[in-house]
Formats: sequence, C-alpha cells, structure tokens
Amino acid sequence: MARLISHSDYFVICTAALVLAISCETCASTQPPASFFIFGDSTVDAGNNNYINTIPIMKANYTPYGESYFERPTGRFSDGLVAVDFIAEYAGLPLIPPFLQPSAEFIHGVNFASGGAGVLPETNQGLVIDLQTQIEYFEDVRVSLKQKLGKAKARKLIKKAVYFISIGSNDYLGGYVLGNPQVRIDYNPEQYVAMVIGNLTEKIQLLYRKGGRRFGFLSLCSLGCIPILRDLNPNANKGGCFEDASALAQAHNKALKIVLAKLERQLKGFKYSNYNLYDWLLHRINHPSHYGFKDGIDACCGSGPFGGNFTCGKAPSYQLCDNPKYHVFWDSFHPSQALYEQLGQESLEWAPSHCGTIQHSRTLPCKETLIIADAVVDDH
Repeated sequence: MARLISHSDYFVICTAALVLAISCETCASTQPPASFFIFGDSTVDAGNNNYINTIPIMKANYTPYGESYFERPTGRFSDGLVAVDFIAEYAGLPLIPPFLQPSAEFIHGVNFASGGAGVLPETNQGLVIDLQTQIEYFEDVRVSLKQKLGKAKARKLIKKAVYFISIGSNDYLGGYVLGNPQVRIDYNPEQYVAMVIGNLTEKIQLLYRKGGRRFGFLSLCSLGCIPILRDLNPNANKGGCFEDASALAQAHNKALKIVLAKLERQLKGFKYSNYNLYDWLLHRINHPSHYGFKDGIDACCGSGPFGGNFTCGKAPSYQLCDNPKYHVFWDSFHPSQALYEQLGQESLEWAPSHCGTIQHSRTLPCKETLIIADAVVDDH
C-alpha cells in the first residue's frame, strides 16, 4: 500500500467549478466565449495520461471510470465528467480536448492537465506531466495559433482566454504527508508551503509573460477528509479526518490568497478569481443529505474502510456502489460526477443579476466571480 500511495493522485475535488459558466446571452454579447486553457492534475485531467508512459494507477482508462456519462472510460478520474467539462458547457464551449489527444482541435482551448501532477517537478517525477511541462506544451499551442490565425488574432485569443489552474494537493499529500520522510526532516510545514507557493507564483508569472491575463484558481479543500486519508489516519480517532493534511491545505490557501492579491497590484491587466471551497466541500462531506447525497464519507468505488484503498477497477476485490450520484466521492481520491455537476450548476447562480442578493450566503463574493464572468466575452 505504501508504494501505491506514493504514486497516487491526491488531488481530490478540494476545489470546484469556477464561475466561468456565464453564457454570451447572459452578458448580452454576440461575441463567442473565450478560449479555455486548463492546467493541473486529476481533478481536471480529460485524458492526457492515456498517452504517456506511466504506471496503471496513474490512469483512468479502464472500467468502471466514465460509466455515468460516457458509458466507457475516457481517462477522466470520475464516473463521468469532471469540473472543467461542466464549466465549458455552461460557458457555451465544447468539451476541451486533452493536449495529447491525436488530431484534437485547439481553437476553443486546450486541457494540459495530468493526473498525479504537482507544482513541484519532484512530485511523482517521471510518471506525470508536471506543471512546467504543461506550460511548455502551452507554448507549442501558442506558436501553432500564430501560424493558423496570424499574430494579431492569436494575440487577442490568448489575451481574452481564461487560464484555469487546479493543482497543489499532490505536492502536499504525495510529496510531504505520505512521501519520503526525509522531506519532512528537511522542511517544516511552513517552509514546504512557501516552496510550493513560490514555484506556483513563478508559473503564474510565466503564463502572464506569454500573454495570459485572466486566471482562475481552485483553492485546496480539507485534504485530510478524503477516503484514503481517513483510512490512513494515524491518530486514535480512526476514521476522522487526517488533520495534518488539512492544515497544510489551509496554509496553502492563505498563502495563495496573499500572493494573488500582490500579483494583481504588480501586473497590469492581471485579473483572477480564487474560488476557495474548503468549507464548501467540507459541509457536503459532513451534511450530505442537505445536498441530495446519501454518503459524504465513503467512496462509491474502492475497497477497505471508507473505500479508501485505491483499487477501483484494478483489483478483483473492489466494490462498486449501486448509484454514484448519491456519493460525494467516486473513488478513494476523487469526487463523483454528481458533485461536479452540482458545482457547475451552482456557478450559474453567480450571474451578474444575483450580485448583492446572494453575496453573503456563498463562499465567494460577487466581485471576484465577475472577473472571470467578464472573461468569457469581450469587454463591453
């Protein structure tokens, strides 16, 4: 089990749909939606890991993955769609193809995400497409767009696009909490968070230099409450959340919030939305019936306590629930399509007409969400 954990993808939802889901009609514009460039890990991987040489548990190209929507596995770490699929749909875009998919068209955007990826290149090194490589792939796309559209049109597309970044949990869970003990000797939690945030800041600035101006970030959730971490909780209250992991997520979220505010002051035209779902998801875990779920703790697909063993589809002993739509979690790490869909539907509620009426009942102020809503269409 220890070896499997070190190579697994630890980025559960811990984050959710950004309010990009404002259609052109909502904004009373005739302009098409902005292109959508996606960077991250398994929460948003649409199948890139299908095309790389990695170990089996770094892929989701086998049953029962994909059963609820595609009726076949697509490489998404879900029983169907993932968060960015719903965001694209509500923004009036088609499903955004993975970069490595042969013959994919990239005019509406590209998905560079890789299950298991981290901010740090050392995280699952050699098994995934790390964030630096994802940005190098983006550069290839940028060059291709200039060749196809011409420099002026390509520059406009790149400037108006939304850059969606969902990454970090693998660095903390696989790289620190459950990784090589030497890392915890070399770095205390504060130093390690600073290293992750520092590297992430550099990557954001790199995308900005390449023309990106409108960014969406998904903050980390209570990492210690995912099924596999409950199973591995070393504390006496077996079955409770692994609080050391959750504390790292909170520290990351706090540091990211400070960094993004600083970048907004320093970088001309830099706009962002930082959607913090720590409490949002935790409430669904603790009170599933309030949101149409029956189980907020146990994975639908897996084995062992809480379905916490990462064996969904890969061992004869795994169990599969009757209906994944009643579970917050699909497998030991990842949420169900039903949760992703709920997040996408909720994002629709953040249309401009709702500002001021639901501002105090949601996690994120309207001011932040409208930044990305505006990014879906040309300025008007």
